[in-house]
Formats: sequence, C-alpha cells, structure tokens
Amino acid sequence: MTSIAEGTEINDQTVTAAVELATQKLDSARGETMLDFSGVARIDASTLRALEELARLADEKEVKVTLKGVRVDVYKVLKLVKLTRPFSFVN
Repeated sequence: MTSIAEGTEINDQTVTAAVELATQKLDSARGETMLDFSGVARIDASTLRALEELARLADEKEVKVTLKGVRVDVYKVLKLVKLTRPFSFVN
C-alpha cells in the first residue's frame, strides 16, 4: 500500500489540499493507498467535496483508499454525510 501524501503532514489546515493531491496521484496508487488523518480534528465542506471526488475517482480507477487514524468526531461527520462506505478505516 502506498501513502500518496507521504511526507506531508495532514492537519486541519492542510487536509483539503492533501486530499486533492491524493486525487491527482491516484494513477500511481497501484491498487490501494492510505491517507493519515491522525492530525485532523475537524473537516469542512471543502474537505467533504474533495473526499467525494477522491472516492469517485478511486472507484473509477479501482483503487482502495484507506483513511488512517480518523478521530471519532471526523468519522461521525463522514457517517452523517454517508461518506464512510467508499473508504476503509484503520487506527
């Protein structure tokens, strides 16, 4: 499994940009990729839109996306907007 945003710290300020970067690099993911969300305490509408786009393109390219270290509050938001299904989650 490759980490698309490897070397990039993902936090509340950079999460949208990191998800957009991951979307752009899906071709190099080789079947699956991981994004480390352990530094993300909250997400906003622009992040949700970026995650929706990531999920859509990952599905088209048959790439499994795993979100690592997602905090409970962030997971609840993803669950509320029905955006948990396209992703796998690990601690």
